[in-house]
Amino acid sequence: MIKQANIQLGKNGITENFIKTLQDHFKNHGSVRISVLKSAGHDKSKVKEYTNEIIDKLGKRYTAKAIGFVIVIKKWRKNVR
Repeated sequence: MIKQANIQLGKNGITENFIKTLQDHFKNHGSVRISVLKSAGHDKSKVKEYTNEIIDKLGKRYTAKAIGFVIVIKKWRKNVR
């Protein structure tokens, strides 16, 4: 079973520190679940923008899926794209 970490995306949005925290979680977990809080912009189009921005900053070994106001990111062993 893949271990999953949970983090929250708040009003600061996607910062360098947030990306570093994500990368640190992937050292011990196969996937990360990000809850988008109301202060980050509770709009589904905004969640899709966040999803695309996170994947661009993480690289080719990651995939993401936006489900409501939750983003699930999975790390693969090989490049996906």
